[in-house]
Amino acid sequence: MKKILKYTGLTLLAVLLLGVLGFVFWAENPLGPGPEALAALQSDEQVVVTAAGDFTTFQPASLQPTTGLIFYPGGHVDERSYAPALREIAVEGYLVVLVPAPLNLMVFAPHKAGTVLPRFPLIEHWAVGGHSLGGAMAANYIYAYPEAVEALVLWASYPAESNDLSRFDIDVLSVYGDRDMAGMAPFIASRERLPSTTEWLVIEGGNHAQFGDYGVQPGDNQAAISRVDQQRQAVEATAAFLGQLGQ
Repeated sequence: MKKILKYTGLTLLAVLLLGVLGFVFWAENPLGPGPEALAALQSDEQVVVTAAGDFTTFQPASLQPTTGLIFYPGGHVDERSYAPALREIAVEGYLVVLVPAPLNLMVFAPHKAGTVLPRFPLIEHWAVGGHSLGGAMAANYIYAYPEAVEALVLWASYPAESNDLSRFDIDVLSVYGDRDMAGMAPFIASRERLPSTTEWLVIEGGNHAQFGDYGVQPGDNQAAISRVDQQRQAVEATAAFLGQLGQ
């Protein structure tokens, strides 16, 4: 009997170990980045891109910004995939800090924005945001630290039911495509968990994956517009939103 229990225990341990190894392998092989994303990580006369190890910054080359956005990537997506869109936000005059996720899942570090804020003392107005899971974790950060930043930017995302922000004194922008893989219902339902002053942009023909440059996402719907067009609309809305902070 002892031998049977011993072998059973070893078998369960082996199964558990294989499961953990399988998860780590999956997590460490995320979607993206595409070729345009890699190109957008290069500095030029408009934007200075700096990889600091624990995050990547996109900063206007010709001015010192006073407003910044800390951006969390979507789940199982290489954070570099968001470089094209974030670079364009920097072109509009804002600092953008792209935060990588442990095992490419921001759920393991939802409050990482707190380590970024002290590093940029010249930034007077901060927003935190993200795509998909990243946006939900940005909302979680604000729920935990409501005084830390002024605004929340959601791309194809919404707060968890346990993170009701409806009574928080914070500016919010929510952008999503009408062909998102989640459908429209979750975004409509999320209105109850966001302030009444939330700004909304529904991108007609936009889907879930085209906020980044990482190719097709399993389970997503086919977009009716190009990735460039979808990102242009998201960037324009986000830049205009950031421009209102502190006014």
